[in-house]
Amino acid sequence: MSDRRPATVSARVSAAELADWRAKAKAAGVPLSALVREAMARTRTWTAPAAEVERERTKQVARIGNNLNQIARWVNTHKAAIEAVEVIAHLIAVEWALRALARVGSPNTHAD
Repeated sequence: MSDRRPATVSARVSAAELADWRAKAKAAGVPLSALVREAMARTRTWTAPAAEVERERTKQVARIGNNLNQIARWVNTHKAAIEAVEVIAHLIAVEWALRALARVGSPNTHAD
C-alpha cells in the first residue's frame, strides 16, 4: 500500500496554536501532519446516542449519590438504634445499582 495521502485537511488555528503544534511535532520527531493524524486516531468522539446514554448514566449516578446521602443521614441521626443489617442491605443495593449502571451502554457488556 502506498504512503501517499492525496487528500488535504485544513483547519484555522491561531499563530500560537500553530507554533505549539509545530514544537510538539519537532519534539516528537515527526512532521506536523503525522502528529495531527496520530492525535486524531487517538481521539474518541461521541455519537448522539452515546451522549444520551452518558447523560442518563450521570442522572442515575446522581440519584444513587442522593440515596447514599440519605443512608448516611439516617445512620448519623439514629446512631443508638442502628440496624446494621438494614444499612448493609441498602449499601449492597446501591452497589448493585452502580454495577448495573456501569454495564449500560458499555461496549464490553457481559453478565456477571
